[in-house]
Amino acid sequence: MGSTGVSGDAAFHDDFDGPGLDTAVWVPHYLPMWSSRAESAATYAVGDSELRLSIPPEQGLWCPHDHDPLRVSGVQSGVFSGPVGTTIGQQPVRDGAVVREFQPAMWGWTPTHGRLEIRARLDLSPRSMAAVWMVGLEDEPERCAEICIFEVFGDALRADDGQPTAAVGMGVHPFRDPAVTEEWAAERLPLDVTAFHVYGADWRPGRVDFLVDDRAVKTVEQAPAYPMQMMVAVFDFPEKAASAPDGHVPVLAVDFVRGGPLPA
Repeated sequence: MGSTGVSGDAAFHDDFDGPGLDTAVWVPHYLPMWSSRAESAATYAVGDSELRLSIPPEQGLWCPHDHDPLRVSGVQSGVFSGPVGTTIGQQPVRDGAVVREFQPAMWGWTPTHGRLEIRARLDLSPRSMAAVWMVGLEDEPERCAEICIFEVFGDALRADDGQPTAAVGMGVHPFRDPAVTEEWAAERLPLDVTAFHVYGADWRPGRVDFLVDDRAVKTVEQAPAYPMQMMVAVFDFPEKAASAPDGHVPVLAVDFVRGGPLPA
């Protein structure tokens, strides 16, 4: 199977068993309106029942004209922008950023509430990071908050008493949504991120519960109340090159993404 589900429905399942990425759901670019389709193109492969996002040494910078040096491979379940030269678009790189390449609206999977889960493994160095988050469509400017399902920096991985642990960021960011306040933290968990784990969020009116492998980790008593799209990405920070092995290729591998009804 590949993916199942419709744009506004929480019920969704993509197990990446198809012959390639389902581009009716996923855009294989990272916020291309602030950059371009060419500069924001993900390096990815679909095979062996997983989506594998990576950043090889030859991959260029994402937005070299308007952002600190950053390389990204990401997919997102929706995209849109205003015309070139406007400030209309999702997650602008800075205040006043203008659209450099128009993006026609495409809504692949944009649920409102539900259980959201992704099974993933990470291969990171101290100069890389991987994250999965939901972001408002920004079809209206205030519908822009974020639910961060997980964010892991390679330089926050360590062994405690001989056991691997990770600082896993989770919570909500308001950005320009006046109804949401900042509530985010990196939780230190006994976790080997190089193995597959299921990262999830139970998103309901007024509350989000964050889970890892079905274990409750964090609750925030607030929540965005509008459709959101999923963002899945691995990042590389070239300015940290001295802290990482030469030639290391960061990887975010995804076994499945699924959405469903909230548990009773």
